[in-house]
Amino acid sequence: MTSTLLSNIGELVVHAGHRNMSDSALVVDHGRVAWVGPASEAPPTDRAIDLGGRAVIPGFVDSHSHLVFAGDRAPEFEARMTGAAYTAGGIRSTVRATRSASDDELTTNVARLVEEMRRQGTTTVEIKSGYGLTVDDEARSLRIARAFTSETTYLGAHVVPPDADPAEYVELVTGPMLEAAAPHATWIDAFCERGAFDADQARAVLEAGRAAGLPGRLHANQLAPGPGVQLACELGLVAVDHCTYLSDRDVDALAQSGTVATLLPGVEFSTRQPWPDARRLLNAGVTVALASDCNPGSSYTSSLPFCIALAVRDMSMSPSEALWSATAGGAQALGRTDIGTLEVGRRADFVVLDAPSSTHLAYRPGVPLIWETWADGQSVYQRTPTNGGLRG
Repeated sequence: MTSTLLSNIGELVVHAGHRNMSDSALVVDHGRVAWVGPASEAPPTDRAIDLGGRAVIPGFVDSHSHLVFAGDRAPEFEARMTGAAYTAGGIRSTVRATRSASDDELTTNVARLVEEMRRQGTTTVEIKSGYGLTVDDEARSLRIARAFTSETTYLGAHVVPPDADPAEYVELVTGPMLEAAAPHATWIDAFCERGAFDADQARAVLEAGRAAGLPGRLHANQLAPGPGVQLACELGLVAVDHCTYLSDRDVDALAQSGTVATLLPGVEFSTRQPWPDARRLLNAGVTVALASDCNPGSSYTSSLPFCIALAVRDMSMSPSEALWSATAGGAQALGRTDIGTLEVGRRADFVVLDAPSSTHLAYRPGVPLIWETWADGQSVYQRTPTNGGLRG
């Protein structure tokens, strides 16, 4: 593997609190960041790339997505945009479509969405199950997801399937389904929300997962105030996601526990629910991550640049804070120390923007600013007029 010097960088964001504005360079060697500093002091390398004044930022870390599914729910979205309220019930229509799809159909759809994410600068993605809700379908969803990422999450506790008894279904989720899913999963998750699972049920799922070697995550406080955030903090989960409706007690618990609050602004865009109050969380010292929640129902976007723009415009985050939350914050939500920043020794996962600074991600919403995406020291996407950009 050859060492590579990237120079003539307009702005180099090592992490959002460390931005070199000029004369910056980056050396990549053996899949890692080998050196960062002034271009005039760069060590010799096997090759050099002039970036023409473009900005370089860490690769986005999307710590919450649901990519293993079939079909879409465009009619449901259209109904919401004309006044219908969002409920979790639409998940069941995706469950029906997913169960009916072949392995090849599901794999092709995941590949399409991961490719979309690469084109938008995502270098690490977490993928959940949760649209199978049978022993075999949850296991195959995770097996398919595992072909694309090591960050796979067992979400058998997404909703209770139609005609199933809730108590019996929790026993299935914590018993035979967990046994079948665990070999393909890194995490376990539950949807602690009205219309899904209550706190006692979610606790049972998470504790069973922990006993099986799967650390927990949690969907909580998305549709209304509830016990989920408190449960996540009590159990010491690494992250709790949505966090739309929070009490002062919830915010204090997040700050004291260190549990990451993962905010998913694509959901609020798609459902017209209130925006999470990121400023309140940040002012309290809570670690905030941003993720896409890419799914066919409540947030059918694969774009973290779009989520950054929403967070800046509607959640009172600064451009630097939003970028940090979509990179280093996402890494913390996955318990990862090898990604999310461009410090020496970290994985060489980074994005070249067709813009002079990272502020343009929010300043120019909807514009395709990703010039090139590098993952593990290799260029995996480059925008060109002839091939659309994809490599490998």
